[in-house]
Amino acid sequence: MPCHNYDPVRSRREFLRTAGCGFGAVALSALLGQPVLGQTAVLPANAAALAKRAGKAKHVIFLFMEGGPSHLDTFDYKPLLNQLDGQKLPASFKEPILAMGESGNPILGSKRQWCQHGESGLWVSDWFPHVAAHADDLAVIKSCVSDGINHAGGVCQMNTGSVFGGRPSLGAWVSYGIGTENKDLPGFVVIKDSEKEVINGARNWGTGFMPAVHQGVEFSPDGVPIRYLDTPKGLTAERQRDKLDLLGQLNRMHAADRTDNTELEARIRSYELAYRMQAEAPGVVDLRRETAATKALYGLDEKETAVFGRNCLLARRLVEHGVRFVQLYSGAGSGWDSHSALEPNHSRLCRSVDKPIAGLLADLKSRGLLDETLVIWGGEFGRTPMSEQNGGRDHNPTGFTMWMAGGGVRGGQVIGATDDLGLYAVKDKLHVHDLHATILHLLGLDHTKVVYRHQGRPERIDQNEGRAYTKIVG
Repeated sequence: MPCHNYDPVRSRREFLRTAGCGFGAVALSALLGQPVLGQTAVLPANAAALAKRAGKAKHVIFLFMEGGPSHLDTFDYKPLLNQLDGQKLPASFKEPILAMGESGNPILGSKRQWCQHGESGLWVSDWFPHVAAHADDLAVIKSCVSDGINHAGGVCQMNTGSVFGGRPSLGAWVSYGIGTENKDLPGFVVIKDSEKEVINGARNWGTGFMPAVHQGVEFSPDGVPIRYLDTPKGLTAERQRDKLDLLGQLNRMHAADRTDNTELEARIRSYELAYRMQAEAPGVVDLRRETAATKALYGLDEKETAVFGRNCLLARRLVEHGVRFVQLYSGAGSGWDSHSALEPNHSRLCRSVDKPIAGLLADLKSRGLLDETLVIWGGEFGRTPMSEQNGGRDHNPTGFTMWMAGGGVRGGQVIGATDDLGLYAVKDKLHVHDLHATILHLLGLDHTKVVYRHQGRPERIDQNEGRAYTKIVG
């Protein structure tokens, strides 16, 4: 008769984890310098291939304009818009599928002033005068395409590759692929510009079916980025260490027979990370250590730019201390969505981010960090050339603009194009899957080899559909 209390050991790690109450795993953990309990500590099967990566980028700062910024009023200059202002969409254009379903609306001209900037002559509107000064550092991708026609699907796909929830986020894939440079800080950090909820919530920086240890850690948008980090009053470091050790022992005992539950392992690691962060993080997030000139560069001394400027400065400090992936949200809660009153809405939001983003690029460059830090700007989609009520624009996932800078990207270039009205991408289309593959390429990773096996299926960030745009490299 089989012994029902016995499960066959399938690996050496599992043997160390179970034999002798797990003391073998403790020894191995000390030798490796990392926890080995649970599935999350097991190196991916492609670890050797990933270790040979040769990309320039070591970190990513993703500036996410939630709600869909208008490419037609920022970085994709279309003179024909104003020539056809108030007229119907020409019959030569395929009638688009619109989120609001209001077909037949007239074309809305752009009220912006446009100029070419830098030696490259990139067109940038007067909504981004400070960013325009860095035109020669930007690779402007004007042919982005998404499947998400609404905010829930668009934000989900730009973050996870799918319009449906449940898949790992881009930051989680980066964490899984190359790990962290600083074991005392999270590898993936998310910062919003307000307490408003980003559509889909924490799923945008979650891990889906991957180990929970790779999920993003949300920092607070107020003056205390990491709450409850200080040691409680009256509690000595020795007593806190003893409490954590006991808690860790109990958690490991509970997790020993539940190796398929990555949440348990993530919880164990989170306690240990929080303990280590008490020594490291306060200095990292303390912006008082920055000079007045640096703070002014980011716009911290101006009311309109103070919030996003603070977040951009914090992002620089985080990547400087080894954090792999930092995502900053502007307009949390679909703030960039402009079905009406696009002019006042975008004017306010562009002013709030323009100087901070330019300050971030300048600061990274002056410190020699831009070459190894990939900066990405964009939202879940763009806006249509046709108007809605009161001077607004509908969602446009069929052709919109994003830009990248640093991280080995060749600046001063335009990639792809939309048609003469900016409705459809017509040259060098880059789907979200291609953008994700390109980001991994810039990090030195072959997106076809960054694989996580889930339920017997080899899963990738691009869902086996993307291709890296290698020409973006300088």
